[in-house]
Amino acid sequence: MSTFFVGEGNIGSAPDFQEFTSGNDEPRRLLRLNVYFDNPVPREGGYEDRGGYWAPVELWHRDAEHWSTLFQKGMRVLVEGRTVRDEWEDSEDNARVTFKVEARRIGILPHRLASVSMREKSSDAAPSGSADKASTGNSRKGGRAKS
Repeated sequence: MSTFFVGEGNIGSAPDFQEFTSGNDEPRRLLRLNVYFDNPVPREGGYEDRGGYWAPVELWHRDAEHWSTLFQKGMRVLVEGRTVRDEWEDSEDNARVTFKVEARRIGILPHRLASVSMREKSSDAAPSGSADKASTGNSRKGGRAKS
């Protein structure tokens, strides 16, 4: 079971990139982030964090390796995806359960950024949003995608 998720938070450690071979197909690429999703509540002259939490975030995408060089510890991000129950065993063989976020999109927010630069558009670059269509089968042509 999963639940739609949108959250804003800070990356807590260096991104982790992994590549997995799958037969003769193109390898699958995974970007893992550890994100602290805070809950800022206005207080006298500032904000107080109430009820924030850490969550592992996974993004499977062909550009994951490149994105692992863009994301940095401390960077503010907006994550859209779904939460998924993740069952595993610790080093002492105890059953553990956590929730992770399987991201569909991760956006960099401008907090603390000093500058932004763009590379030249290449002829093989996919148009914006095409990765979502390819991976989910959704098309936004003609209005909103059906749920």
